[in-house]
Parts: sequence; structure tokens; C-alpha cells
Amino acid sequence: MNERTIRKPVEIVGIGLHKGVPVRLRLEPIEEGGIRFYRIDHGVTIPAVAENVVDTRLATVLGKDGVTISTVEHLLSALSAVGIDHLRILIDNDEVPIMDGSSYPFIMLLREAGIRELSTPKKFYKIKKPVEIREGKKRVQLLPANDIRFQFEINFNHPMIGQQKYNFRFSLEEYIEEIARARTFGFLREVEYLRSIGLALGGSLENAVVLDDTTILNDSLRYPNEFVRHKILDAIGDLRLIGGNIIGEYRGIGSGHNLNHRLVLKGLEEGAIEPITIGQIPERERFLVPTIG
Repeated sequence: MNERTIRKPVEIVGIGLHKGVPVRLRLEPIEEGGIRFYRIDHGVTIPAVAENVVDTRLATVLGKDGVTISTVEHLLSALSAVGIDHLRILIDNDEVPIMDGSSYPFIMLLREAGIRELSTPKKFYKIKKPVEIREGKKRVQLLPANDIRFQFEINFNHPMIGQQKYNFRFSLEEYIEEIARARTFGFLREVEYLRSIGLALGGSLENAVVLDDTTILNDSLRYPNEFVRHKILDAIGDLRLIGGNIIGEYRGIGSGHNLNHRLVLKGLEEGAIEPITIGQIPERERFLVPTIG
């Protein structure tokens, strides 16, 4: 199993969630250097690694030299699912376009680009020992495992959400069917407040599930438990900032981008995450690691 980039450049135009302005995003193949964002309007490259995270309040935001790129998690989730190791992402504004609020449009863009396998062995990041971050009732964990698993639980005091729990053992096919189409969600009262301070200007029922105090304002959900599935989608994107695909188990309870980021930093600082190649995995365990893409 070798590293991957895309076969040809592709681009897409969409609306930024917060500023509500058109954003052009272009993906270009490279053979080394990891996943790197490039702000065309500032001439600044921002590698997609945990040390470059500068904000996690409303989305995962990368920054360098005073230049930022917001809402990277859905695109990174798709890149992680397809197993892309090296890519240059050109963007002409400070937000990745929100598209339909899920990662599915980016999966389709990657399908259009095609996948090119490189000559270098693919690097995974194996969870060696448990790592945990707690904040009140919220909790995130990374646990050793010989495959790739995600488990999430949420509990909202809302009749359309309530308590939801979902277990997901990774494969690309299952990701596309069970995770990729799950949209971001928010509450009408929060949207109204954000707009009053100049944020969420691009948000609409076309790119998010919006709830008032009692019901969903959209026509329907894509999954009965779309909310918890989107949390897994986000977590996959946030964990991609480790530097590549993990081998291990992620568990989250009521957490979000901030705890995910702190979990990644703690795991890296404590040496709980070990970079390995497929050749370093015992042969009896290799069948447990899904073929990425």
C-alpha cells in the first residue's frame, strides 16, 4: 500500500459559510509535502497539521503568518477517507466552501480527479496507548486497535435529536454510504445571533440542517441519526491533522473541534501516536486495516 495523490487538477466554486461570498477551491497533485493549503490572495502556504490550528470555536481553522483558512474539516474528512497523502489546495478566500454541509461533494470532486499511487510506502499513525481529554460531561479518547473505528454519542435536549450513538468501522464504501452525506447542523436562535455579528452569512437550508425549538426546518433528514453521523465526519477530518490516517479507535461523547484538537496535540506530545508503514504491521493483522480508497 503506497502513498497517494490525485491524478489531475480539479476545482470547484462554492459559498463560504460565514462570509457568504463565492470561494474558488482548486486541488492539485503533488508527490511530497503532505496536504497543504495555499491562499492565492496572500501567497501563503499553510500545511494541514495540528500545530497550525489557530481556532476551533465554530469550525477548525488553520493559520500561518496571520493568514487563516476556516472550515477545513469536511474537506479533510473526504481526503482522509480516500487516503490522499499529498495534495496542494489552492483557495482564494479564508473559508473552504461549505457546499451542501457534508463531505460528499468533496468525495465526488476526488472521484473526478482520480487517484494516482506513488512509489513511497503509505504511512499510518498507530495509536500505541490510550489518550483522553475530559471537559465536564464531554470526553474524547484515542485507544489502541488493529483496525480503524469511530464511536460517538450525543445528547441534546431537543425532540428531534435527543440521545444518539453511532459505531463506525472504517471502509471507504461504508464512509460514502453511512457518513459522507451527513450535514452540519445548527439551531435557528444560534444562526440568528451569528448573523447579527456578521457570521453565518452563507448558511441556509441548502447547506445545513437547521432546527428551531421543536422541529427541523429542512424538508427531511438524510439519515434518522444524521446529527451523530456528522460528528463522526468532523472527527475524521480533525484527526487527519495528525498527518495521515490513524490505526486505532476514536471515541467521543458530546465533543467538538476543540476537544478533538486537544486530543491530537496530547497524543502527539505524549508519544501515544506512532508513525508506521504497512510493512511494519504484523502480517496476521494487516487484513484488519481497510484498503484506504
